[in-house]
This record gives sequence, C-alpha cells and structure tokens, in this order.
Amino acid sequence: MAHPDVVVVGAGIVGAACAEALGAAGLRVTVLDRGAPAGGTTAAGEGNVLVSDKEPGPELALARLSRRRWPELLTALRDELGPDLAEVEWEPKGGLVVATTEGAAGPLAAFAEAHRDAGIHADVVAPEVAAELEPHLTRRVTAAVHYPEDAQLQPVLAATTLLAAVRARGGEVRSGVRAIGVRRGAAGTVAGVRTSEGPISCAAVVNACGPWAGEFAARAGAPIAVLPRRGMVLVTAPLPHTVAHKVYDADYVGAVASGDADLQTSAVVESTRAGTVLIGSSRQRVGFDETVRVDVLRELARKAVALFPVLAGVTVMRAYGGFRPYAPDHLPVIGEDPRLPGLWHATGHEGAGIGLAAGTGRLLADLHTGGEPELDPHPFRVDRPAVVEEVPECG
Repeated sequence: MAHPDVVVVGAGIVGAACAEALGAAGLRVTVLDRGAPAGGTTAAGEGNVLVSDKEPGPELALARLSRRRWPELLTALRDELGPDLAEVEWEPKGGLVVATTEGAAGPLAAFAEAHRDAGIHADVVAPEVAAELEPHLTRRVTAAVHYPEDAQLQPVLAATTLLAAVRARGGEVRSGVRAIGVRRGAAGTVAGVRTSEGPISCAAVVNACGPWAGEFAARAGAPIAVLPRRGMVLVTAPLPHTVAHKVYDADYVGAVASGDADLQTSAVVESTRAGTVLIGSSRQRVGFDETVRVDVLRELARKAVALFPVLAGVTVMRAYGGFRPYAPDHLPVIGEDPRLPGLWHATGHEGAGIGLAAGTGRLLADLHTGGEPELDPHPFRVDRPAVVEEVPECG
C-alpha cells in the first residue's frame, strides 16, 4: 500500500472530520487511534451543534460555518455511503435559553441582541411562549430566547460515518495504535509518524488528540497549551415527549467562557431520539482524574429539577464523564505549526468539538491544500501567545 499523504492522530469527531475533508480533497489519509474510534471524548459528548452559547467573534464564526456545513456534509455522505452507514440522528430541534431570576433577564436579552447583530436568529420570547415551547418547563422563567439554528446529532454515529467515508475513498483507519512522536526529514520537516506498531512515512501529521493533544505535541517537539477539562452528564430513563429543545439556564454561557479551575455547573437539559434525557453540565480542571464525584452529580440533578420539575421522579440510568480539550483563551487550535512544518493541530474545542468539527475539517483541509478558507484562520493559529507561551512545565 502506498504511503499516506497525511496521518491523522485521533479518531474522535474532530480527527474524523479532518480526515474526511482531507480525503475529499484527494489526499491519501490514514487515521490512528490508541483506542477505539470515537471511544474517548466523542463518546462522552452530548452531540450539540450550537450557535447560542458562543459570544460574537471567531468561535461563533466557526460555529456558523459548521452549522451550515453539517447538513450539507451529511446529505453528501448519505448519497455516497447509503442511508445505513450515514445515519447520525441529525435533529435541527432548536435551543431555548432561559433566565430564572430578574437579574439574569437583562444580560440574556443583551446577549441575544449581540447575536442578532452578528446575524444569528435569536428570538426573545415571553415566558408564556417559552411555556408553550416547553410545557414542562418551570414557571419561574423571567426571560427566554429561542435559537432555531441549534441542532443535535449522535456523536459516535457522526464520527463513524465520517471514518466510513475515509475508508470508502481508499484511506485507512487503525485502532489500537499509539502515536509516540514524529519523524523529521533532512530539512527538519515532518517525514513520518512513529507509532507503537512501527513508523509510517507521510508528509504531514494532524494532531487531533483532543485532551491529549498537549502530550502528543510535546512528544513531537512542538508543545502547545491544551489541557483536559472534565465534564459529567446524567442520563435518565426514557421520558418521551418531555423536552423538545435543548434547554439551558442563562448561566451556562458564563461557565463555558470561564477559565476557572474550580467546579462549575449549570442546568442543561435535552432529550435524545431514544427518549432518554441528558442532563449537564459540569466543568472542572482536575487533570485526568476519572473519579466519579457524587456531589457533582447531585448538583446537576438539583439544577435540572429546578428547570424541569417533572424530572424529580425520574430514574437516572447512568452517569458518564469525559475530558475535553481546553485552551487558555477558549479558542480551538487549527493550523500548521510554524515550529515544525508538516505538523498540524486540530484541537482545543473543549465541549464544542461536536458542533465545530465540520467547520474545523473544512478549514484545515483548505489551509493544507492552499484553498481559500471560508473564514479567517488567524484567530485559531498555533503560534498565538495563549497556546505557545502558557504551556505547563510538565508538558
């Protein structure tokens, strides 16, 4: 088999999206993952494709590109692969953001106005209209904003669909293979990747290792400041027709934007196609500590019941947690590393990787092939101070 043009390290949703976009551009792609494809951060995601939680700026621009790109991409993959391989449970259900105190109503309305100025559909609705949209919602709502562009998909299905397209185009997906570094050529550029199964020659390597991207970058000799930030999710027993939208309290936006290492929780409630209800969200920087914190789960449950009192009597089937790739300035890292030509990064999306993946893949492929990007790549560059000057001493 011919050597690949590009090796993508990481078979989560972001790595899969990059591999699919590079393959669509005509490149030979091999995807490596030390575990099972979509078995890490992606498997611990809720599947959100959101514009509602992002402040106007570069990340919102990337979110809008992804929101446009996802349905187009899924339609094309359904035509290419067939409906069975391309079923990802895409649901353009919309989002509802609510304030439950008088003090939160004003900031929520101001945030919606900023979104409208940026071209986002953000419709302020009266509390009684919010009650019509979500009949089981608490009546303590003081203000609400409906975001019809918010959507949801099943993240593992989405990643495996993208990887199926990579295989269908002649690429390779290898699980259980650990990437342990890169090999440099005589000119000092990337000439291959070193793995637990031996070297693979290639002209470019994409670091899509999610929370482990900082570790891989350090082994490649080009460290970046990407850290793990843990989140927990509760899953209830099936409760069909109870929650129609993605619904969250207005304080969720502040938790997303915060860099605080301490525990932060906010009420985020949505249903799946199977009828189960997903309850989040928590954020905490605890390294790679996988300890299940009962106090975190209690706090999630308490806030969810405050938003949807009907949940008080519902059984929780399970809880799961995952590590999300966090960059200190809250922006993804997308592009070629100027310190090591041929090394590319696609990481740092934190809890928004599912929604931002389609746009990230397109942006990286455009940059790699010299195409005209659909948005300004400069804010996501690797050599910005927050990424290269705030690298932890431990690497």
